[in-house]
Amino acid sequence: MTQISLNTINEQLLKSIGVGIAIIRYRDLHFSFHNAAFAEWFGDPAESEAVREITADLRDRAMDAFRETGRFQAEVQVKPKRRTLVIALNMYLTDLEGERMIVAECQNITRMRELEQMIDSYSSMVERNTRQLEREKERVEKLLLNLMPKKVYEEFKTFGVVTPQLHPSVSVLMLDFVGFTDFTERNDPTVTLGELNDIFTAFDRISEQFGVERIKTIGDAYMAVAGMPDPAPDHATAVAHCAVRFLRYLERRNQSHRYTWQARIGLGTGAAVGSVVGVQKYVYDVFGPAVNMAARLEVFANPMKIVAPVSMKFDLIDGFQIKDIGAFDIKGLGQMELMNVEGNMSLAR
Repeated sequence: MTQISLNTINEQLLKSIGVGIAIIRYRDLHFSFHNAAFAEWFGDPAESEAVREITADLRDRAMDAFRETGRFQAEVQVKPKRRTLVIALNMYLTDLEGERMIVAECQNITRMRELEQMIDSYSSMVERNTRQLEREKERVEKLLLNLMPKKVYEEFKTFGVVTPQLHPSVSVLMLDFVGFTDFTERNDPTVTLGELNDIFTAFDRISEQFGVERIKTIGDAYMAVAGMPDPAPDHATAVAHCAVRFLRYLERRNQSHRYTWQARIGLGTGAAVGSVVGVQKYVYDVFGPAVNMAARLEVFANPMKIVAPVSMKFDLIDGFQIKDIGAFDIKGLGQMELMNVEGNMSLAR
């Protein structure tokens, strides 16, 4: 090996753990010096041996870089044993004792690249988990919005609780089906659930059209309210429109489906309180005189009829057909004048 004084080379650099050093003659690319780390990664070059195949593929790029900037940097993969290593090369030109030389500094960055891959993998996992959490959040929000009005949900999401609110003027619709118990006894539960799901889904769409909130279903009972949580001056006409459309939907459905359904509907008006009930299983519920009235009057409705108190006549008379049916003793409410409500033929579709 060409004898070059090594005093000009930093001894600490030569002895640095994990750093490989090689000095190559620029004119013929023969090795003049290399340390143990270089030999471990690239093999031990023989005396005066030229750059071998491990770096030959970089030769053209390196020589072009030397001519332009005097430096060349690259990363190469070597496999001295069974494990593939990533080596960072930093090569530059210098003059040593009048000879143009290439100094090659090599550093094993395998661990760093592995850590980068681990970080990238972890970042991808975090992104996937974040997307999954966002989907779960949307699913939970959608579920909660099915359990409570949007305004109530926003309050619950912001404060964690819902303050009970008294609404002095609302209208409530209560519906149940005639002969539901007999139907459940005659048919498989999956049939019953399928039928109710189909019908209640249609009811929900009708309610949405008129700004009416479905509060809950219990078995075959369907309860909806207008005028809360947001006040609505036309709450009485809104629930009446829903009631009429519910019955029309059932009539048309009965013409084409195997199973036929008949419903009774009671309407009530007055004050009501709305709030979230429960700590672990949240349920938005509505209580008060308007709810009690609708539940009581539903019992007085004949199949496929709508019963409402005469006190709602002023609000409904212009848009509906009204027929007084007399005074009745209503449990908890005393004597009350009732009427049947039907839709105008001009509104039928």
